[in-house]
Amino acid sequence: MLAIKGGKILTITNGIIENGTIMIKDGKIIEVGGHINITPDVEVIDAKGKWITPGFIDCHSHISVFGEPSTMPGPCDDGNEMSDPVTPQIRALDSLNPEDPAIKKVREAGFTTVYTGPGSANVIGGKGISIKLRGITAEEMYIEGSEQMKMALGENPKRVYGIDKKMPMTRMAVASLLRETLYKAKNYSDDLKIAEKDSAKKPKYNFKLESLVKVIRGEQKVRIHCHRADDIITAIRIAEEFNLDYSLEHVTEGYKVKDILAKKDVYCVLGPLLLSPVKQEVWDLKLENPGILTNEGIKVCLTADSTSGTMWLPIHVGIAVKNGMDEKEALKGITIYPAELLGLSNRIGSIEVGKDADIAIFDGHPFHNMTSCLLTMIDGVIYHNKM
Repeated sequence: MLAIKGGKILTITNGIIENGTIMIKDGKIIEVGGHINITPDVEVIDAKGKWITPGFIDCHSHISVFGEPSTMPGPCDDGNEMSDPVTPQIRALDSLNPEDPAIKKVREAGFTTVYTGPGSANVIGGKGISIKLRGITAEEMYIEGSEQMKMALGENPKRVYGIDKKMPMTRMAVASLLRETLYKAKNYSDDLKIAEKDSAKKPKYNFKLESLVKVIRGEQKVRIHCHRADDIITAIRIAEEFNLDYSLEHVTEGYKVKDILAKKDVYCVLGPLLLSPVKQEVWDLKLENPGILTNEGIKVCLTADSTSGTMWLPIHVGIAVKNGMDEKEALKGITIYPAELLGLSNRIGSIEVGKDADIAIFDGHPFHNMTSCLLTMIDGVIYHNKM
């Protein structure tokens, strides 16, 4: 058994406990409070004067999939299969590299879980997964049942395929290709349901469409890349047309359509917040965007949209707070909200009894640029320790 005592515990869901104690056994949190009896047989970590948080979560990363450093020059990374704009059958699990040096860097910044997956080159890019930042095989890292489907609107698929005069060259074609594929997936799914009663009517197996059956039935979340306001609205339009369970990714111009977003009860994953104007659809990026959206009651998750760059996400979050984002909402944006989005809030995202002992300890406010993460624990095992 292990006890972390004496620190300022940011539980996320049950307030702040000053000079608190966390009891851990078999990788789980078994007790949290301000007055807990610690018997002599318990190993103790003295966190006096330190800040204790649940392990941080970046719910939109490319860690261990793209690979760092890049294994090949030019466009041939492992995160975008740019031979076909529709690749729902692609799985991040098959590109996961547990030896990626980004994992250690990000873990030492206080992150314990990330969602990682394909990039946004394709209209449908494939399945991403949630992983714990430990293990020597992909299977050890992977959180079973955490797959979500990547989709993308806007400039990225246009640029990748339009340069070769291939569809999609326009925003119209991006939306059309997505709608057409979802329509085919719905028909395929409907045929499978008919075949449950009459096996003679079972459709010919379609590898791509099979990957979209859970999506079209609302059983698997889709993550829709959309920076510009019109792309955000297109994402909502198509998602509602096919009754998808969806989140909106990047949402750079979300502040322009904040009233609509507030009515949709949809998670918005914002970031990276410090982008330069590298392409037209991010020219109107505002650091006030996270605060504007959270003030409308929208659940905002924050991301570095990176590999090892995730280690700088707490500083990005601090900048968002400086520019109007409520501090409590900012903390939720890299803890409990991502956990909810990923369907993992029963395990991670807050310091509560029964949850995984995924914990980070800092020597100051975690969003301050002069603060260091001193300890990172995953499932009760310490992977980084400078205490």
